Amino acid sequence: MIAPGTGRPVGARQAGLAHRFRRHRLAAASARVLAILVLCALAAPLIEQVLGVDGTAVDLLARLAGPSWSHPLGTDELGRDILVRLLYGGRVSLLVGVVAALAAAGIGTAVGLAAGWYGGRLDALLMRLTDGFIALPLLPLLIVLAAVDTGKLGLPAALGHSELASLYRIIAIVALAGWTTVARLVRGATLAARQRDYVRAAVALGAGSLRVMAVHILPNVASPVVVATTLSVGNIILLESVLSFLGLGIQPPLPSWGNMLTGAQDLIWSAPLLAIYPGLLIFLTVIAFNLLGDGLQDALDPRTADA
Repeated sequence: MIAPGTGRPVGARQAGLAHRFRRHRLAAASARVLAILVLCALAAPLIEQVLGVDGTAVDLLARLAGPSWSHPLGTDELGRDILVRLLYGGRVSLLVGVVAALAAAGIGTAVGLAAGWYGGRLDALLMRLTDGFIALPLLPLLIVLAAVDTGKLGLPAALGHSELASLYRIIAIVALAGWTTVARLVRGATLAARQRDYVRAAVALGAGSLRVMAVHILPNVASPVVVATTLSVGNIILLESVLSFLGLGIQPPLPSWGNMLTGAQDLIWSAPLLAIYPGLLIFLTVIAFNLLGDGLQDALDPRTADA
C-alpha cells in the first residue's frame, strides 16, 4: 500500500520513521523514561498493596517519618506514604496532560482543517477567533476560568461536588484554551495539501469535502499535529501544577504533583524532600516530553528522510 503524497509503501515509511527516531538518542531515552513513569503510575495500587499502606490514610503519629521498609520515601505532614501519593499524583498529572493535549489537538485540527479547506469568510472568521485567543494572557485566563463556580453554570450539583470535578474542569479549561497552535499549523498544512495532485484528483472524481479532508488531507497534516501535541503535554502538566499550587487546580484528597507542592510549601525548610520529590517528577516529565517532541519532529521531517 502506498502512502498518499509520499510515493513510498506504508511499511517502508513507518520503518524509516522508527529508524530516524531511534537515532535521536535523547528522544529515545525520554520515551523509555516516560514509559517507566506511566507503568509506575499504573502500578500504584499494586505497590500500595505490597507495601501494606493506604495512601489516603492519615496517621498523625507517623507524620514526617523518614524512609523505612513500609514507607520507602517517608511520610508527609499528615502521615501519608509519600511514594504512593507520588504514584497516584502521577496518574492524575499525566492524565490531565495527555487527555487535555489530545482534546486541544482535536479542536485545533477541526478548526484548522475547516479554515484551510473552505477558505474565504470562514477562514477569516476562524483565524480572527484564533488570534483573539492567542492575544489573551494564558495563565490569568486559566486562573479566572478555574475560579468560576460550576454551580452557577447550570451543571448538576452531583458533578460539581464530586471528587473528580476539579479533574474534569482542568482538562476542559486547558483544552478550550490550548487549541490555537494546532489550528494554525493544520491550516497552513491544509492550504499546502489542497494544491497537491492527489487532492485535486479526489475532487475531480466527485469526493465530498468531508471525505477529502478526512481521507486525503488529514493523514498528510498529521505530522505537525503529533509534534505539537507531544510538546504541549509538558506545558499542560506545568499549567496544571501551577493551578494546583495556587489552590485552583486538582483539589484534595485527590493527589497531583501540583497540590503535593502546595502541601509542602509551609514545610520547605523543615522537610524539603516533600517539595523536592514532586518538583523533580514534574521537571523530569516536562523535559522528557519536550525531548520526545523534538525527536518526533526530526523523525517526521521529510528533509531527514533516508535516501
